[in-house]
Amino acid sequence: EDRVGVWVVRPDRPASPDGSPAEDKIAAIGIRLRRWVSFHGIAINVEPDLSHFSGIVPCGVADHGVTSLVDLGLPVTMADLDLALKSAFAEVFGPARETAPSAARKAG
Repeated sequence: EDRVGVWVVRPDRPASPDGSPAEDKIAAIGIRLRRWVSFHGIAINVEPDLSHFSGIVPCGVADHGVTSLVDLGLPVTMADLDLALKSAFAEVFGPARETAPSAARKAG
């Protein structure tokens, strides 16, 4: 496909004109390299006001919509998502190491 991002199939929505299932974008992952430095990020729609997307074409993809975790019936909070992401990252990359400033804040 020519789309980027994280997409979810929406069986509750009518199929596309070509017969493929309806899909909505729920997240984006980005990376940029500049002068030997990498910048990266992730954006996940937890509970945005989806009406704000009605006046734009997100990511230039007019044939698909935007959704959120709450819109999909997953009543999560940012704190829930934070814990889930930390756990998933730790499984893949190992536990986070404390830096000296954060260790000092805990001690003080």
